[in-house]
Amino acid sequence: MLQITTKKEWKGDKVMWLIIGILIGFGLLAVYSATGSMAYLRYKGNTEVYLLKQLVMAGIGLLCMYACHRQNYLIYNKLAPVLFLLAIPLLLYTLAFGVETNDAKRWITLPVINLSFQTSDYARLALIMYLARSLSNKQEYIKDFKSAFIPVMVPVLLICGLIAPANLSTALLLFATSVMLMFVGRVSFKYIFMMAFFGILLFGTVVLIWWFFPDAVRVDTWISRITDFISNENGGGYQVQQSKIAIANGSWLGLGPGNSTQRNFLPAAYADYIYAIICEEYGLIGATGILLLYLWLLFRVSRIVMKSPKAFGAILAMGLTLNLVVQAFANMAVSVNLVPVTGLTLPLVSMGGTSVLFTSVAFGIIMSVSKFIESIQEEQPAPENELMKMANTSPKPKTVEDESDH
Repeated sequence: MLQITTKKEWKGDKVMWLIIGILIGFGLLAVYSATGSMAYLRYKGNTEVYLLKQLVMAGIGLLCMYACHRQNYLIYNKLAPVLFLLAIPLLLYTLAFGVETNDAKRWITLPVINLSFQTSDYARLALIMYLARSLSNKQEYIKDFKSAFIPVMVPVLLICGLIAPANLSTALLLFATSVMLMFVGRVSFKYIFMMAFFGILLFGTVVLIWWFFPDAVRVDTWISRITDFISNENGGGYQVQQSKIAIANGSWLGLGPGNSTQRNFLPAAYADYIYAIICEEYGLIGATGILLLYLWLLFRVSRIVMKSPKAFGAILAMGLTLNLVVQAFANMAVSVNLVPVTGLTLPLVSMGGTSVLFTSVAFGIIMSVSKFIESIQEEQPAPENELMKMANTSPKPKTVEDESDH
């Protein structure tokens, strides 16, 4: 009885559930290894503190994922405008009164429960849902500039513009996802190029604001990171140096789980640079396996998109997946020094609080779309069964004996 209930409750693409489970499990191992020394020093020998925190957040994340996947995904179509409108004042409040960390105001603290969260994580989820709604509703009507600019371009430029001053990497990631979604939503190429042009103008406006209000925008940080990456001075900076050492130590097979040495020297080894620790402990083979898991996830969602009978479900699932997969690739690219330092985490693997929850919600919504498509396929009769039914109900051919009776 328990097995039957479980099969009914946990619907959706089984392979995607497997990928999500592997990423969460791998993340717990990597976080435990990356934070062991830090926890030992901070908590007087207790090395499991951060592991337990991550385990709790992963458990809450799975509950959120399960709750979201149980819903009919069309409810997110109705919620999208409300969530989008709520994101705007939240981002404005963060810019004005947010908690400052590393010279950037990205966090706000909720009263009463005293829980801090990064508003950009919420805003990008809300924007992708709203953009999927707009593109699916206006798909046949985006014929001129007005129909493309107001429902599609303005929301993207507004949200990305509010995120960029404190978190440029997230804004660029969200903008790139939005442009790819416009392509998926069959928006004309001229409007996609126009969107890119407006994005450049938006970036120029942000830099102009910095020119007059240097404390409002982190342009100095952007310039230093890009300069270090291009010139490769001092090996690209301290973080990049330690990351390179970790990857070199790992070689092909790695040093083994828990045997990292660079976790003691690499800043944010449990978050931004957790992929370097994975490379050190599991080698090139393990690191490639993580990369292939994200590619496999993208492939599975692409199959969902091809089977989805409704545009909203297809665009929503693809938008959320693209955002998470591109984020994962950006994190891995930073660790191997292919792009400048961004500060993006590795989804479901890096240690985090509310970021884990929002990532879990995104996966839950994706699985909700998958569940809907699976239910449609179950309702449709199999071709073989249909042929058998037709064969059984068709009139039998008359034999010689039958004709002789008449």
